[in-house]
Amino acid sequence: MNIQWYPGHMTKARRTMQEDIKLIDIVIELVDARAPLSSKNPDIDDLAKNKFRLILLNKVDMADDQYTQAWENYFKDMGFFTARINAKTGAGMKQLTPLIQEVCREKLDRDKKRGILNRPIRAMIVGIPNVGKSTFINSFTKRTVTKVGNRPGVTKGKQWIRLNKSVELLDTPGILWPKFEDQQVGIRLAMIGSIREEILNTGELALRIIDFMKTNYRQLFENRYGIVMQDKAADTLAQLAIARNCKLKGDALDYDKASMLLLEEFRNAKIGRITLERPDL
Repeated sequence: MNIQWYPGHMTKARRTMQEDIKLIDIVIELVDARAPLSSKNPDIDDLAKNKFRLILLNKVDMADDQYTQAWENYFKDMGFFTARINAKTGAGMKQLTPLIQEVCREKLDRDKKRGILNRPIRAMIVGIPNVGKSTFINSFTKRTVTKVGNRPGVTKGKQWIRLNKSVELLDTPGILWPKFEDQQVGIRLAMIGSIREEILNTGELALRIIDFMKTNYRQLFENRYGIVMQDKAADTLAQLAIARNCKLKGDALDYDKASMLLLEEFRNAKIGRITLERPDL
């Protein structure tokens, strides 16, 4: 499975971000807590040179908690400020304004010495597609200011949002990077829903999920579907199709339906809280 997705609007968005970065004090990057490293765009580090940085691990309710803590420590060791949030429920959001001020303390002290008071901190919100930026902004501002969709590519342009008198946010479209050097990164992003569905082979992706679950979360999978995982992923998918009555006319198994069902339940954490990568691997 070879996954690459970098449509034209991402090139344009990156160019715009390069132009806007000079207006920014802090870059707030959302990553998906289920795949924190794969969902962290390496281009952002180059783009955000000499800016204050904050990494937010979003969707923590879907991730394996023991690894979320490990990833938080990993990013802190790299010199980033970090926090864990669930933008959908608002968990962890109250801490963010004081945390942003803490991250930008040097700037605020510098402004104070110059007699500049009440100038808001300007933050750029960045992240890959479908990482939850729009949901985060709506939750942070406590009002609907951006369009939300459970699919990549909903936000296409930039917009400034006044959070309060101390912070302004610049929303940006979700962007990937031109090429995944490690195809495992592309596969993980496809698993969590950050790659446009139309370019994916969902059957093959379902088999990849089954192989991963067998090695790492076998009990969760077997408990969810009431089946015993087989040596071959295709045989397990067949068992799942039988268990969930995914059938065509004449009682033939509907592997496409079973694959889509598995993919949807995996992405929505119905199987359980799962983390796709670990800092020690």
